[in-house]
Amino acid sequence: MISYIDDALQIWADERLGSEKNLGSGFGGNVIASLMATQGVLIRGERGSRVLLDRTAEIEWIVSKHLSPEQRQVVIEHYCGDACSPGEKWAACDCSRSQFYRRLGQAHKVIQSQLLKRAA
Repeated sequence: MISYIDDALQIWADERLGSEKNLGSGFGGNVIASLMATQGVLIRGERGSRVLLDRTAEIEWIVSKHLSPEQRQVVIEHYCGDACSPGEKWAACDCSRSQFYRRLGQAHKVIQSQLLKRAA
């Protein structure tokens, strides 16, 4: 797996699902509301950089348009799925462990390639 893409996909999944902090507070990513609730103290995300946060829309587009259905399923299950154990993830995707990680690695390469194309 590509570490930069892994970090970007984790941030994408947090944005896609809504982080627990935002869901619990009811702000859903509204900057003004979160600043009001924290009395003007800006709390930045724990992981990644602003560049990764800005890429979530691009990653959503790439995942939905450029990944094969099998790759998309593995990415969504790995980053957004409810499965507690790795075995449950593999079973949800109806594939073996090696096939699951092969598809995930291929998806990382496709996402990296598309991000590089879009940046050029």
